[in-house]
Amino acid sequence: MKQVLADKLKIRIYDNREQIGTDAAKMAAGHIRELLQQKEFVNIIFAAAASQNEFLAALVKEDIDWNRVNAFHMDEYLGLAANAPQLFSVFLKEKIFDKVPFRAVYLLNGSAGNAEAECKRYTALLHEYPVDITCMGIGENAHLAFNDPHVANFKDAFDVKVVDLDEACKQQQVNEGCFDEVKSVPSDALTLTIPALLKAPYILCMVPGAAKAQAVYHTLVSDITEQYPSTILRKHPNTFLFIENDSAARVLTAIDSLKVNNYQ
Repeated sequence: MKQVLADKLKIRIYDNREQIGTDAAKMAAGHIRELLQQKEFVNIIFAAAASQNEFLAALVKEDIDWNRVNAFHMDEYLGLAANAPQLFSVFLKEKIFDKVPFRAVYLLNGSAGNAEAECKRYTALLHEYPVDITCMGIGENAHLAFNDPHVANFKDAFDVKVVDLDEACKQQQVNEGCFDEVKSVPSDALTLTIPALLKAPYILCMVPGAAKAQAVYHTLVSDITEQYPSTILRKHPNTFLFIENDSAARVLTAIDSLKVNNYQ
């Protein structure tokens, strides 16, 4: 494993995605156990995407007092039928929410009749249970959650908002097999904003796969702007980025522009 540092962002580069999942899960479990020594319960935000598969599979095997953990998820499509297989809530129920005994699971409701009211409801929950750990990925267009470049705001006044999805984001959903064609992807979604995600003292960001190589490169090398939303991770004091040879392909050629550092 290689370790490098881009501004404040701690990067771990592995040989394959299975190693990412195992190591990230061990780190997450360690943070959870440490926090549970200090707090009555821990609040975690989870991402729903194929990039999280190995991580979630490993995390559910960890020895954690799940009865003291509250779970949230970070984005959801608007307008799909309840229990549609593409819903992120359905994905997370299958991968983790129904596999371990959480204290509570708080889901975004993409079927809510009033989306703005749903944003306020979920915002109130996030304020009641301040996030301790955000477990996330990065989109092919460098989005975080559904904060695509055209709606990303590093100083967003909201914690949860309604957004429209850009074409690159929709295409990614097709590429990952969630939808058969772009026109089937919902145009709008609910998302936690970038400030809401970054409120967590700990952020673990798992980004495997060749399709993410360009986004990873921008994350580490490009200027920190909303054009590449994931670049903001370089300002967070305790974020770990887990990548592997495929997703790190462009970074490995630019390694000299990053500071090599043994940060453990």
